[in-house]
This record gives sequence, structure tokens and C-alpha cells, in this order.
Amino acid sequence: MALEVLLVEDSKTQAAQIKETLESVGLRVRVAYDGPEGIREAIENPPALIVLDVKLPSMDGFQVCRRLKRNPTTQDIPIIMLTEKSKAQDTMTGLRAGADDYIPKDIFASEHLISTLQELGILE
Repeated sequence: MALEVLLVEDSKTQAAQIKETLESVGLRVRVAYDGPEGIREAIENPPALIVLDVKLPSMDGFQVCRRLKRNPTTQDIPIIMLTEKSKAQDTMTGLRAGADDYIPKDIFASEHLISTLQELGILE
């Protein structure tokens, strides 16, 4: 059975591209379009992995990540932040919030995401 990934991304266009990348390597993907929905989805139906954008309406990805890492139900789920915010300070904030990896959205993002999934043992 395919592992399930929860993608928290407010841009429908980017969500579709990321979902396609993840599905191309055999993962099932659910999408939440904002932080509160992402947290609720993760708690109610814990995925194998969460891919999280930083720029989200109502609650940013750093806040979402901290809340998920503090919740006993979701604290052990790997979180990969995939975002346009690529400054070193943003990366440090993401990792301090508990993200397992922080990937800038650039031309290498898909390859980086897949290699991170392999390192985390999500992909063979």
C-alpha cells in the first residue's frame, strides 16, 4: 500500500505540481490549503510525511510545524518545509521549529524532495 503524504500548500497550482512529483514516485497525496486544515488533517488521519509551505493564510508554516511537533499524535511525523522563503534565517527558523528538512522552491526542488524522502526512508 502506498504511503500517504499530507501536503499543506495554499497555491493550487503549486500543490498540483508537488502532488504530481510525489505521486510519480508512488506516494498517495492529500492536500490541505491552510495551516489549521493541515493540523486538523494530520491529527485526525496521521500521514507518513508532511510537506509544508511556509507562506500560508491565517497561520504560517513555522507555526504549523511547531504545533505538530508539540502534539503527541503528530510529533514523530517527518516534516519537510518546501517554500519560496530561501534565506538562511528562514531555513534556521524552519529547522528550529522542528522541520526535518527545508527545501527552497527552485529548479532543484523536486530532486531535493525525492532525495530527502529516500534519506528519511519514506522511499526505497
